[in-house]
Amino acid sequence: MNDVTNIGAPQGLDNDLSVPTAELQALVARPLALADTGLSRHFLTELMLKHLYDAGLLTARQLMQRLALAGPVLEELIEFLRKEVMIDVHGQGFDKRELSYGLTQRGRDTAIDAYARSGYLGPAPVPIQRYREVVAAQTVHHTQVTAGTLNRVFSGVVLKDALKQQLGPAMNSGRAIFIYGPAGTGKTYITQKLTGLFTDTCLIPYAISVNEQVIALFDPLLHQPVDSAEPSPNLMLNQGHDPRFVRCKRPEVVTGGELGMDMLEVHFNPVTKEYQAPLQLKANNGIFIIDDMGRQRATPMEIFNRWIVPMEEKQDYLTLGAGRHFQTPFDQILVFSSNINPLDLADEAFLRRIGYKIYFGFLQADEYGRIWQQVCAEKGIRFDPALLEFALTQLHAGHQVGLRPCHPRDLLGMAQDRVRYMDGDAAVLDIESLTWAWDSYFVSLNAEVEMSSTTLNRRNDHV
Repeated sequence: MNDVTNIGAPQGLDNDLSVPTAELQALVARPLALADTGLSRHFLTELMLKHLYDAGLLTARQLMQRLALAGPVLEELIEFLRKEVMIDVHGQGFDKRELSYGLTQRGRDTAIDAYARSGYLGPAPVPIQRYREVVAAQTVHHTQVTAGTLNRVFSGVVLKDALKQQLGPAMNSGRAIFIYGPAGTGKTYITQKLTGLFTDTCLIPYAISVNEQVIALFDPLLHQPVDSAEPSPNLMLNQGHDPRFVRCKRPEVVTGGELGMDMLEVHFNPVTKEYQAPLQLKANNGIFIIDDMGRQRATPMEIFNRWIVPMEEKQDYLTLGAGRHFQTPFDQILVFSSNINPLDLADEAFLRRIGYKIYFGFLQADEYGRIWQQVCAEKGIRFDPALLEFALTQLHAGHQVGLRPCHPRDLLGMAQDRVRYMDGDAAVLDIESLTWAWDSYFVSLNAEVEMSSTTLNRRNDHV
């Protein structure tokens, strides 16, 4: 048995990235008739007309690729549009074997009207109800993480066993996770490695349709497609899964201080007349990490209050224009990370709803030493036990500075910078260069006092 298994997925949708086409077809079968798409003929014909308006002339093969629709569905649309005198047929190529389609004046006028209402130009969307069903079938909360998996993902990473014993069960719990501790203790690095615990895939639609209002969902910056062995589209597109979905690795959405409340709502661009999905919708079936909690554009309480209902009900409620509301799945592992005490960010009522609060503290000397040796190996520095001992006893202990995972990389890197500047051997560091790095890295107490005195004098000058 694999250490990570998706026990809730349909049979065959396991952790192997090379999921056979037949098994994808069982989850999202390719629509072979107009009714199977879940969309109206009026909607699809307008979308097809917009594609023709954008490109000028398109062959049936090109239309199928653009619309992500099978041949039988496309033939039905073409037949209707020809009867309505909205498209006409053109020859293409030297031998005129491949026909192409273009707009008539009536079709052009209809396309312009369609663009005025919606600027979306892409594959046919998936109805919201179908999207809900697919998200539920491939839920991230049925993925099982074991100790073997976690140890394998964090192999070579210096991480306390106690933290591993908390992180593993937290990932299996289906509840939100709050990771906190002093700055530089590895919170961001560790949380972003959590996605390595998932080796299976999920299906992401290019777009979803809510009462035939289209919301673009697939984001190439956040969704990583997995290569498929499925053949390229042709006129007999009756095999394989619905191409309106893209098979991707489970999403990893990470946001920090740039997060604002507007990023958690459907965004409408009035210029292009397109709707864009919020971050949590793009994170469905994956993990959503909010880093540096407490430093966002939005206040902590605004963000926390936004998540209370989705965390409890596993459903989110979004709004389109004119106050139209709709419900979407909230299927993700939500991780908050902060160097601020959680009690200073949220009240006990909210913290109670977060299943796991995991503290990342300072390192022990042996853990610090292991990281020091790893950094030396990475940077091509000759490991000197005496230099490490000097850092621990004279620098850290002497200045009463806690041991953080970031210190070895920063201090050794800066010491190496000085050695190179002095035209020395960058593989050999000494106490002088390390002390210089320390003084350059940390704020000097004398400088801090001096700057405070200067600030006070300036204030007195203005009194």
